[in-house]
Amino acid sequence: MTQINPNPSDNQPEDPRPQDGDMTVDLTLDGLEEVDDLQALADEIADKSPEVMEEEVSNCPDSLLAKEFERSLGEAQARIQELEKHGTEMTDKHHRLLADFANFRNRASRDIQMAVDLAEKKLLLEVLPVLDSFERCLSSQYQSIGDFHAGVSLINKQFIDSLRRLGVEKVDLKPGDPFDAQNTEALTTTCDPSLPDGSIAAVFENGFLLRNSLLRPARVVVNHAEPSHHEDPESNS
Repeated sequence: MTQINPNPSDNQPEDPRPQDGDMTVDLTLDGLEEVDDLQALADEIADKSPEVMEEEVSNCPDSLLAKEFERSLGEAQARIQELEKHGTEMTDKHHRLLADFANFRNRASRDIQMAVDLAEKKLLLEVLPVLDSFERCLSSQYQSIGDFHAGVSLINKQFIDSLRRLGVEKVDLKPGDPFDAQNTEALTTTCDPSLPDGSIAAVFENGFLLRNSLLRPARVVVNHAEPSHHEDPESNS
């Protein structure tokens, strides 16, 4: 039950607004009976609420987290820009290396082809004089077969000298030498009692070495002696 104050001035409604920063509003049923305009009070409280909210947000620890997040975000963006710059530099370097390698490959191909051409030119320059000698031999008039044979022998020596200058040497083999499977190739066998068993009976094609490496094996006939059918006299005693 509401008590009536004898002092008329005390009949004014109690101010429900907070005093000295106290934002607590008394909205009890007893207070509502003394409020003349509840809508006006609500509007007044609503006008002051944004300022209070701004002060509370500024003092809230979440603002520190936001500042820390902004700082971390700035560092991350700076790192990303640094990495993008480094990636661009690496890409440019990679492209330069590809271009250098392509130039090197083309230059190496040209050098190899030039070396092959020079080797072929050197070989032909050594062989052509031998051809010239053969042509002169064929166009000459020899008095005897012996003179013709001597001319051909000179051409043969000229050709062997040309091969020697190119690094080609003939494998020195003659009948009676032991058969060597590394430098010779057996075509067939024969039986010659005057030669040791397993020796070379005849040289069909000469072998050649190119700078001490086998260029072509010699093709030879190998001697294979037949076993003796004579019995040992001591075996019968």
